[in-house]
Amino acid sequence: MGGWASLFGAVSNRLPNYVTQGAVATYFRVSAIRDVGFRGTHSIQTVQSGQTMQVRVLPALSDNYMYLLVDQNTKEAAVVDPVDPEAVLKAVKEEGVKLTTILTTHHHWDHAGGNKGLLEKAVGLTVLGGDSRIDGVTRMVVDGDVASLGGLNIKCLATPCHTTGHICYYVTDAQTDEKIVFTGDTLFLGGCGRFFEGTAEQMYTALVEKLGALPSATKVYCGHEYSLQNLGFGSHVEPENQDIADKIQWCRTKRELTPAEPTIPSSIGEEKRINPFMRVEEGTVQAHTKTTGGIETMRALRAEKDNFKQK
Repeated sequence: MGGWASLFGAVSNRLPNYVTQGAVATYFRVSAIRDVGFRGTHSIQTVQSGQTMQVRVLPALSDNYMYLLVDQNTKEAAVVDPVDPEAVLKAVKEEGVKLTTILTTHHHWDHAGGNKGLLEKAVGLTVLGGDSRIDGVTRMVVDGDVASLGGLNIKCLATPCHTTGHICYYVTDAQTDEKIVFTGDTLFLGGCGRFFEGTAEQMYTALVEKLGALPSATKVYCGHEYSLQNLGFGSHVEPENQDIADKIQWCRTKRELTPAEPTIPSSIGEEKRINPFMRVEEGTVQAHTKTTGGIETMRALRAEKDNFKQK
């Protein structure tokens, strides 16, 4: 991802969006064929069921995740970042649910590139997004906007930095204590997205002040399977952090299975223990970066992570 990310960061703000997206689509399709073959996936599909919410994890491309969110009482469903429309429609049919909504976290092709194809095959969908560069948006949302899916409440959290229009979707149910958040490329298990279009100040607000304020039990469904890479960096930053060491072993167990299993979801509480980007106010992290203050620590961490090579 490193070479691609550097190239994307250099050109994404200088070329028209359709040119950038076309190049990105080609890159991701070729990478997926190289990494998992024509019919393979990087992980198996899994289902997480609560009292009223069900999340079906849909792996895509080389390391992306899409999610089918279902209100089990009404059988209404939403899909998050449906880059592979055929896989989404197959899952919808297997679950026997009614797809009504697309939740798009940001405009990058590996998240929003399937919107157009899905809209051609499933008419009448409501498409939420926070960026005019997202295909098919029917409802442009901003921070604090609320949507519903059956009896589920969906709160839009603006988290600009990775892209200027990035939205995380915080889902709750008034009848139960279930809470989940779809974080796209803002928050990963053990890490965060590159600052392609934003600043350390913005990522600090997103991770520490906004996502970090959610209840600790909130389950986190992120956009990519980057867990071991991120935790390797976390261990480099805090070599004495036993929570990170334990999570690395747990993730390795999942990823070494045949076929591999996803390492998501994590939780907000867990991220505060293992994710250096959510621990920028901790003395151990600031000692590593030789900085004081969370924002400067965030800036230093991201710069180091952008060039970090796992030993």
